[in-house]
Amino acid sequence: MDPRKPRIGIIGSGAIGGFYGLMLARAGFDVHFLLRSEFAEVRAHGLRLESAVHGDWRMPVQAYSNVADMPPCDWLLVGTKATSNGELAPLIAQASAPDAKVVLLQNGLGVEEQLRSALPGNLHLLGGLCFICVNRVSPGVIRHQALGAVNLGYHSGPASDGGVSIVEQGARLFRAAGVDSQAMDDLGQARWQKLVWNVPYNGLSVLLGASTSPLMADADSRELVRALMAEVVQGAAACGHELPAGYAEHLFRITEQMPDYWPSMYHDHVQQRPLELQAIYAEPLARAQAAGCSLPRMQMLYQALAFVDRANRAG
Repeated sequence: MDPRKPRIGIIGSGAIGGFYGLMLARAGFDVHFLLRSEFAEVRAHGLRLESAVHGDWRMPVQAYSNVADMPPCDWLLVGTKATSNGELAPLIAQASAPDAKVVLLQNGLGVEEQLRSALPGNLHLLGGLCFICVNRVSPGVIRHQALGAVNLGYHSGPASDGGVSIVEQGARLFRAAGVDSQAMDDLGQARWQKLVWNVPYNGLSVLLGASTSPLMADADSRELVRALMAEVVQGAAACGHELPAGYAEHLFRITEQMPDYWPSMYHDHVQQRPLELQAIYAEPLARAQAAGCSLPRMQMLYQALAFVDRANRAG
């Protein structure tokens, strides 16, 4: 690990950014949180974690409402939704120290490409895939139900070794905070693997108004989940990413054993926020189609969600 203490910035201090930022801060790292609507609450009372894994606790944090007030950070963890990526580059550039490492803790495909051209060339861009059941229950309060690993892969930047040492350095930071973290050799494949879970459970939670337990308890929805998972695996293969044998069934069984969980897209829908349809559905569908692969169930789910999203925000 870097012999000096790295300064870590959190852009998007909701469920994901808040959880990992709190874990790093509790481990003694110098962590700085950028907030919007929750700034006053967090500045006054800190952040509270209610965790089935790590216990319940609250701690004061270094909070900011304006990126100009933040010190330059060696690592930036970006926990915002992919729907806001168009606004992110100036915030990242302003909060970054020279040679900073930027980790996108987001779902979907194409999120790194959205940002790369708008970022300074001296910044390292990494993808972070979070395997966690977590949500924000009220201002400054984060509920963590299960899991918690975050795996890292290098996307682009000035690293001379393909980013291998930087990715391992980042994984060590998380592990030092009690968070399981591994380096990923192929970020593109890893993002397809994450879609195997995100495509069915996020979309069906909105469309059927059901959390994971009811979806797994009903024969028809179970079959639909399995069919959607199989299509994602098919799309990945068409795009040159052969996923491990039995991977979809592995995720299916893990979900059966999880506590009942409402995926993040459901919370966005309830709060009338834009759904992450481009990164989770439109981009992988477009890549599969360009490779000559049709994914009809995923296409139908995407079109239904697009209608629901437009109607929800119009109302």
